[in-house]
Amino acid sequence: MLAVTLSGVAGYVDAIGFLKLGGFFVSFMSGNSTRLGVGLATAHWAAVATVLTLVASFVAGVVLGALTARAFGENRRSPVLVLEGILLASGATLLGFGYDTAGVTAVAMAMGAENAVFQKNGDVAVGLTYMTGALVKAGQRIAGALVGGEPSDWLRYVLLWTGLAAGGALGALTYVTVGAAALWVAVSVVTGAALWAERRWRSV
Repeated sequence: MLAVTLSGVAGYVDAIGFLKLGGFFVSFMSGNSTRLGVGLATAHWAAVATVLTLVASFVAGVVLGALTARAFGENRRSPVLVLEGILLASGATLLGFGYDTAGVTAVAMAMGAENAVFQKNGDVAVGLTYMTGALVKAGQRIAGALVGGEPSDWLRYVLLWTGLAAGGALGALTYVTVGAAALWVAVSVVTGAALWAERRWRSV
């Protein structure tokens, strides 16, 4: 459920970023990479600069998240969630004061950091901000079920995708209503997830 919730946060934040940036992503770097290729081919240098900034910010967030997970122990999820919450809150604050570039940079870093929540042995065990792999695994598990394998093993991957899609819809609706201040909803959810994860870690 934590993974599904955080996938929802990723979809929610990505929808806000997509609308704010007019078609660029703060989480979905595959889409940004395609935009980069199109921008290079059409000499749309502003788009190229935007994509490179987003990709660099996302990767920097991944690095920070991975280092945080290593420092506090990969089984303790709350420090990475706290880092994500701080970055999201920083982004929301900067956007609120009109510092769009710095704000979007912080938000993209938050999305990168989120992927370290389920880090194991330095690698991502559960992808939270991208769903192509989850859908491939869902298809593979469905194929396995059809030939006698576990009948419901595909469900977890479909739930991850559903969380991202539902979060995207909610993020878009909230952004249309209140603008970039919609990010504070994501900050609240991540903060709650951090508190829950810390309590669970301490109870083990």
